[in-house]
Order: sequence, then structure tokens, then C-alpha cells
Amino acid sequence: MEETTALALADWLTIAAIAGLLVLSGFFSGSETALTAASRGKLRAQADKGSASARLALKVTEDSERMIGALLLGNNVVNILAASLATALLTRLFGDSGVAVATLAMTTMVLIFGEVLPKTYAITNSESVASRVAPVIRVMIVVFSPIITLVRSLVRGILWTVGVRTDPNSHVLALREEIAGAIALGHSEGAVEKEDRDRLLGALDLSDRTVEEIMRHRSQIEMIDADRPPEEIIAQALASPHTRIPLYRDEHENIVGVIHAKDLLREVSRLVRAADGAQGSVKDLDILKVAMKPYFVPETTPLDEQMRQFLKRRTHFALVVDEYGALRGLITLEDIIEEIVGEITDEFDLAQAATLKRTEAGDYLVEGSMTIRDLNRMMDWSLPDDEANTVAGLVIHEAQMIPVEGQTFSFHGFRFEVVARRENRIMKLKMRLL
Repeated sequence: MEETTALALADWLTIAAIAGLLVLSGFFSGSETALTAASRGKLRAQADKGSASARLALKVTEDSERMIGALLLGNNVVNILAASLATALLTRLFGDSGVAVATLAMTTMVLIFGEVLPKTYAITNSESVASRVAPVIRVMIVVFSPIITLVRSLVRGILWTVGVRTDPNSHVLALREEIAGAIALGHSEGAVEKEDRDRLLGALDLSDRTVEEIMRHRSQIEMIDADRPPEEIIAQALASPHTRIPLYRDEHENIVGVIHAKDLLREVSRLVRAADGAQGSVKDLDILKVAMKPYFVPETTPLDEQMRQFLKRRTHFALVVDEYGALRGLITLEDIIEEIVGEITDEFDLAQAATLKRTEAGDYLVEGSMTIRDLNRMMDWSLPDDEANTVAGLVIHEAQMIPVEGQTFSFHGFRFEVVARRENRIMKLKMRLL
């Protein structure tokens, strides 16, 4: 009778140990899910507000490989130990058939209480769970550090033999892609408006785009001949919608300065108002004396760097040159800002015809000078802009020729028809989705 009671007590102790191990299994599984799914941005915001647990969670997740190693080590130990105890208990109770019963029972228990239940709860409250479990996981990482280091070295060695190289900084390098993907996902699910998405992605893309992609081409630059009579220079400056105008001498490539309308107005006022109060003349105007020194930038400069330079130099205007020093175009601070917020117009901007129109037949009439990026943003298309900046440039690149009016091409899911051409420039195109 005493032997039966002792056996029953041992069985109950074994059952209690199995239950405790299942709780630990659920803790490790939930902690792994919470720490990997938690938003580092939200944890950082909580840490900045003074949350010590959020700060510790950030520290724990910095080395994700070491963190996962500690969690998997603990999880596997408790799962294997629980399965072993269950097998021993059920074999003693049911004989040889106890192995099958233990396998079925432990699989069910581990699946429900060790995996699905804790992970479902953890992924629903990932940041709060991560903050609560971080102190315990931090201790585990320190305690298991020697074993984790050994296992990590072994794993990296095996991966290295099959040609896989691990990069501990890959999560940092992929941060921009993660943000861009989250913004695009938010827009597709209706949480982010199209305008907000375009602005956010535009700001992220500044480092990947160069001055060449958004500059005003030199054929579109308005310039003033420095050798023209002062009256004509003043008249042209007043008639221009631009505040800053480049000055050239002899040829357009020879830029000798940049005139600011306000500086010109001050100089004209000084010349007209003679010292004795008599009416003066503008014939003595020296335009180069008023002009600012031109600021040249390479066409390969990233947009974010150019914006920093504009702010640092306290200027808004730069002339773009290629590797040989030849003039390619100009860029302003407003051009860069427009890549983020969209087109900016004021009362002095000339009214321009729409660059994109929808015909009754369902085609789109597109100006050849319209940039592919603007077209994609306007229509939510995905035409490639790696080889060309404008729609006309894309057609010429794909056709490997300068097409004539009426020629049609099909590529990238669209049908392109050349509607108008002037000399070697494609002025207007008709597009249709295939």
C-alpha cells in the first residue's frame, strides 16, 4: 500500500514538472515572437519617454542572432525534457504503448500551450510583451553566452562552407527598404493616403537620386547676355518669371555670373537717384558688378547632399555641369522640395499645359518631357527610370532609335505612339495600357 502511494506521488510530481516545463516552453516561444515582431521604432519612442524596460528590449534585440540562440536553446531543452518525462511516465503506466501515447499527448500539448497560444498572444501585444520579458532574456543571454558563442561559430562555419555569408548589420542596411515597404503596405490597405505616401517615399528616395534626374535641361534655361545694353538687360529681367537668371558672355557655355532681380533693382535705384537729387541714368549699369558668382555642381550629386549644400551655403540656385565641365542644366532648392511635396507654383509661374491628358478613346496623351517618376507617381504605374528620366527618353532607349511621327512600340505593358516630333525631340506621345 505504501509502495502504491509512493508511486502515485512520484507520478504527480512528474506531471507537475511537465506542466512547469510547458509553461517555460510557452514563455520562450512567446518571448521569441514578441522580441522579433516588436517594432524597434515603437520601442525607441517608449525608451525616449523614460521606459527602462523598452530600453532593455532594444538592447536585447540589437544582437538578434545571440538573442534567438538563447531562446531556442532554452526552448529546446524544456521541450525535450518534457517529452522525456512524459514518455517515462506513460510507459510506466501503459507499458510499451506509452511511447505512442506520450508522443501524441506531448505533440498536442506543446503545439497548443507551447507554441500557438503564447505566440498568438505575443504577436498581438508584441511591444508590451517584449518590454516585460527583456530582463529575463537578458540574464539568459549572459548565462548561456559561452554555449551560444560556440553554436553560433559552428553555424557560421557550416554556412560558410556552402557559400552563405552572414552580415550582422543587414537589419540596419535594410531599414530604409523596411520603411518604404511599410508605407506602401499602408497605402494598399487604405491607412495611408496617396499624397502622404508620395511625400514620404519622395523624402526617402532623395539619397538614391541625383541632380541629373531632376535638373532643368540647358535648352530650357533662360539666360541674359552680359554684353547687351543695360536697358535690354533690365527689360528682360523684368519680363522673366524667374528671380535668378544666369549671365553669359559670347556663348551660352560661358556663364560669368547669376543676377538676382532684387540686387538688380537695388543697383538701378542707386543709379537713378543721383547724389544731388537729380534724375540719373541706368546707362552706367555694370551688370557684372551686381551679379553673384556662379555656383557649379556635378550632375552626379545625390539630391539629399545637394539640399544640405544649399542650406549650408544659404543659396537656392546651382548650375549643373558634367565630368568635362560642360553645362548640363540648372537646379534649385525648389526643384528638390518638389520631389517631396509635388509641384509648387506661385503667382509668377507661367501657366503650362497639362503634361498628361486622357482622351475619349481611353489613351493618355503625354508630353515627351514629362519625367517617368512624375508619371508613375500620378498614375501609380511602375515604368522603369534606370536608363532614362523622361518618357521620350524611355521610348528612344527601348527603340534604339529616334522614331518618327506615327511609329508605335510596345514594352513594359504599354503601347507607345509618337504623336509629335520636333527635330530630334519627341514632343508628344500617346500611351495605352496593354
